[in-house]
Amino acid sequence: MIVVLTGPTASGKSGMALSLATSGPLADRLEIISMDSAQVYRGMDIGTAKPSPDERAAVPHHLIDLIDPWQAYSAARFRDDALSALADIRQRGRIPLVVGGTLLYGRALAGGLSELPETEAAVREAVANEAKAFGWPAMHAALARVDPQTAARLMPHDAQRISRALEVFRMSGRPLSAWLADQADSVPKAGVETLIWISLEPRDRSWLHQRIALRFKHMLKRGLLDEVSALMAQEKMHASLPSMRAVGYRQCLQWLLDQADQGSSLEEQGIAATRQFAKRQLTWLRAMPQRQVFACDDSSELSRAQQRLEQALASAATA
Repeated sequence: MIVVLTGPTASGKSGMALSLATSGPLADRLEIISMDSAQVYRGMDIGTAKPSPDERAAVPHHLIDLIDPWQAYSAARFRDDALSALADIRQRGRIPLVVGGTLLYGRALAGGLSELPETEAAVREAVANEAKAFGWPAMHAALARVDPQTAARLMPHDAQRISRALEVFRMSGRPLSAWLADQADSVPKAGVETLIWISLEPRDRSWLHQRIALRFKHMLKRGLLDEVSALMAQEKMHASLPSMRAVGYRQCLQWLLDQADQGSSLEEQGIAATRQFAKRQLTWLRAMPQRQVFACDDSSELSRAQQRLEQALASAATA
């Protein structure tokens, strides 16, 4: 049994996990496995809300700083890395807790993910060049012609997901929606463990919006724009990399390249993009009836969530 603490960005997942690992009945027994597609990149610290050095010294964290930001990472590799970390933690007599909001990775860990075709650099570059010439709304329209189901759930400026869907179609000749349908119909592999999903979700969306705004403002004050500038100064970096399509980083890069909408500030654009990202996460979560939901904007619910986590982790440790 694998316990997963999830929820949209800024819902308080990391804080609750650290609290569990440093106080209460599970103190000094927990180790955290990050389920975050951006925290795998070295040098991307501020914009990913990566745990601080002090926090990582206090509680062991896994699957953070695995690769350079010009390298590729996939859900399939996450599954392999996470299972390896789980086995290692358990072998040492400690308790693993998976924490994060990259729900595709969670699906992979559950064993219900068939391998999507890998994208060749030339295909990715071609999509990026077309987007530069015609704009992402036009690329969204192009996607709608070959994969209307996927296009219907994406915003016209969702560069990362539009690009990936077009890449999948061009590499395989099949729409992404067909690949995902195959995954939904697939039988989990033998030996796959049960996942216990505990999700922190707001009752009042405005509560989450306020937290997102405060967090992005804090990231900018800490030097997010300088972080992106330093990343792009490295020889192998370029704007079409998956790492630079991460929310917050994409807006900062567009600002640095003078490609952003100058009608609004970088702060406003970053906050708006992060709100859209959280909305997509919540949409995905609502399609997971197996999750156990606790309101992250209610202190009594948070106490209940922590108690449920402690129970599930104790059960997992003895299973």
